[in-house]
Amino acid sequence: MATKSDGEKLIASNKKAYHDYFVLQKLEAGIELTGTEVKSLRDGKANLKDSYVIVKGDQAYLLAAHISPYSHGNLQNHDPERQRRLLLHKREIEKLHVQIVEKGLTIVPLRLYFKKSRVKVEIAVVRGKKQYDKRETEKRREADREAAAAMKIR
Repeated sequence: MATKSDGEKLIASNKKAYHDYFVLQKLEAGIELTGTEVKSLRDGKANLKDSYVIVKGDQAYLLAAHISPYSHGNLQNHDPERQRRLLLHKREIEKLHVQIVEKGLTIVPLRLYFKKSRVKVEIAVVRGKKQYDKRETEKRREADREAAAAMKIR
């Protein structure tokens, strides 16, 4: 787990989201978890690949996020891919719902981290990239990498 200077410990990040989508807006949300899920997250056993957020009624839920069962858990161990409720204000949920329905955007989690003792999820409103956008981004990233290497040699 990586540690940031402001007391955040990174649990998992969704690097694929930056490759597949244009990030338009970021938002921090709490997440409703069971005890064994938190213990499993402390061990760093989470995966956000292919996960997304939906809005049902007046609640937002994180779907397809994999949190491995706790190794020392018993019969009360959790389902690894259950839907987890995100803790957001009602206005924030309404804004997200409008963006999903009217503009045809998607909400995906970017990273999962501890902030003090709480588990937080950074979610983002995103628009999908076309294949040519992905290739262009990759070319730009590679050119930047080569330029940085050339500067390092000097």
